[in-house]
Amino acid sequence: MRKPLLLLALPAALVLAACSDKTATPDAATPPDAQAAHTFSPDITTGDFDEMVRMLASDEFEGRAPGTAGEDKTVEYIKAQFERIGLQPGGDNNDWYQTVPMVETTADPSTVLRLRNDAGARELKFGDEMVIGTRTGQPEINVVDSELVFVGYGVDAPEQNWNDYAGLDLKGKTVVMLVNDPGFHANDATLFDGEKMTYYGRWTYKFEEAARKGAVAALIIHDTPGASYGWDVVKNSWSGAQFDLRAEDDPEPRLPAQGWITGDVAKQLFADAGLDLDEQIKAANTRGFKPVPLNATVGFDLKSTIAEKSSRNVVGILPGTEAPDESILYLAHWDHLGKHEGEGDTIYNGAIDNATGVAGIIEIAEKFATAEPKPKRSLVFLAVTLEESGLLGSKYYVAQPSMGLAQTVGVINLDAMSVAGPSRDFVVTGMGNSELEDILKTYADQQNRTLVEEGNTAGGFYFRSDHFNFAKAGVPALYAKGGNDLVDGGAAAGKAATDDYATRYHQPSDTYNPDWNLDGVVQDLEALYGVGRTLADDGQWPNWYEGNPFKAARDQMRSEAGGAP
Repeated sequence: MRKPLLLLALPAALVLAACSDKTATPDAATPPDAQAAHTFSPDITTGDFDEMVRMLASDEFEGRAPGTAGEDKTVEYIKAQFERIGLQPGGDNNDWYQTVPMVETTADPSTVLRLRNDAGARELKFGDEMVIGTRTGQPEINVVDSELVFVGYGVDAPEQNWNDYAGLDLKGKTVVMLVNDPGFHANDATLFDGEKMTYYGRWTYKFEEAARKGAVAALIIHDTPGASYGWDVVKNSWSGAQFDLRAEDDPEPRLPAQGWITGDVAKQLFADAGLDLDEQIKAANTRGFKPVPLNATVGFDLKSTIAEKSSRNVVGILPGTEAPDESILYLAHWDHLGKHEGEGDTIYNGAIDNATGVAGIIEIAEKFATAEPKPKRSLVFLAVTLEESGLLGSKYYVAQPSMGLAQTVGVINLDAMSVAGPSRDFVVTGMGNSELEDILKTYADQQNRTLVEEGNTAGGFYFRSDHFNFAKAGVPALYAKGGNDLVDGGAAAGKAATDDYATRYHQPSDTYNPDWNLDGVVQDLEALYGVGRTLADDGQWPNWYEGNPFKAARDQMRSEAGGAP
C-alpha cells in the first residue's frame, strides 16, 4: 500500500519463520518452468501452498512490480495455475487478463521542499525528511510560496458534526494535517471511533478531501503510532515509480501534489511559527477546532517522468451449476515493490505480502474445481494488480466487473497469510461489519478457534486492502486470517513473530522460508473455503450489520436488481 499494512500488531502467524536471508534459500531463483516438477493435490496442502509461494517470491519474479518483466512472469504463472485447475477465463474478450490502464509517475529524488518563515529558509530533502508526488500525469508541478495551514486531521464529516476546514479558503494554499482520526491521539472514545480508525483516518481520504476543498498541495505529518508503520515504510513506498489509474478511469479528485513530512520536521515547522505541535494535536482533538496558519510558505519544482502503461488483473471463473449468474469472489493481490537501486539485496520479493494470498486463492480454487457436488453458484478468483499503489487493480475491477456486483454474494480477501503454525484465534479485520462473520464463526467453532478483532484497531486495516473497494460499492467483504495466540508458544510466540515481521515488512527481507510452519495456513484456507462453499450452495444473501455505512449501498443495489436486501 503504498500499503501501510499492520506492523505493530500484525497477526503473529504472518511472521514467525520469515527470518532466513535469501542466501539461505537455495531455491530462491528457480525459474518459473520448474513448476512442472511439482505434482499438485486437489486438496489444500502445505506442500502445494509452499511450492507456489516459493515460485512467486523467487528472484526470477523480480519483486512482481507492475509494468515489468516480473509482472509478465507473475500473471503467466497465475494463468497457468487457473488453466491447470480447469477454471474458465473471466477477463477481457474471454481472455484470462483484464487490462488495467495505468500511469507510471517517477518523481525526481533530487526534489526539495523550500520552507520559508520568520526563522529563515530551509530545504527538506526527499526521502530523509519528506516525500512528495503527483497523481496528475503532469511532468512538472511548480508551486511558489504557497501558504501553509494546519487543518488538524483534515476531516469534513457532517454526520459527526465535524469540519476541520470550516471557514477556510484554500485557493493556492497547502494544508498540513495529522494522520488517523480525531480521538486517536487524545485516546478519546467519544470522538469518531476513538482509537479505532475510520475511513476518515486513511491518507487516501485526506488527500481526496483536500483536493475537494481546493488546496494546491497537502502534507501529512507522520507519526508511527498514528500511521501504524515507521517512516521507512513511507520512504520505500513513495520512492521510485508510482502507479495510478488514468484520470478518466478514476472519479476521485486529485491534488496537484501530495506527500508526507517527518514528525521532526513538523515540530520545527510549528516551533518556528511560535506553536507547540503537541498542543496543536490536543486542539485538533476538540470539537470546534479551527484551522491554524503556520506563518510559513512552501515552494517546490516537482519534476516527474511520466509513462502511460498498463497492468493486468487475472480472472478465473468456475461456473455454478444452478445459479451461474450469482457469484462468490475470492481475491488476492499479486503485485509487490519490485527492485530498487542500491547495494546489497535490492529485490522486494514479497513472500508473505502477498505471494501467500495468491497461493491461497489458487488452493481454494482447486478444491472448488475438484469437489463433488459442484457448487450451485459461480466462483470468481481474482488476482489483482496495483494494490501497493492504492488498491488500484481492484478499484478498476469494481468499475468493470466480470460478473455484476449486485449479483456478487460476497467477497473474501486473502492478504498476507499466516506462516507461524496453527492459532487458537482467527483474526477478523474490521470485525463487526457483516453477516459473513456469522458464517465464518461456524467453521472457526469446528476448529475450536475464537474470532477476534485485529490487535491494532487504530490502524484501520479494513480500509487498506483490496476488499475495501468492493465494500465501498456495497458488496459484503470478509478479510480474515490466522491469529496471535499460537498453539505452539501462545501469545508470547505471537508477539515475537509480530515484532520480527515489523522489521521485514516492505523490505527485501520479506522472503520465502522453507522452515515456515504452514499447518495454520491450511486451517485458515479450509475455513475460508467453507464460507464460500456455504454461500455457493444455500442461496442466502448475507448483508452488512445494521448501522454499517455500506449497508445502504447494498440494499439499493439488491433492490434495483430485483432481489431481497
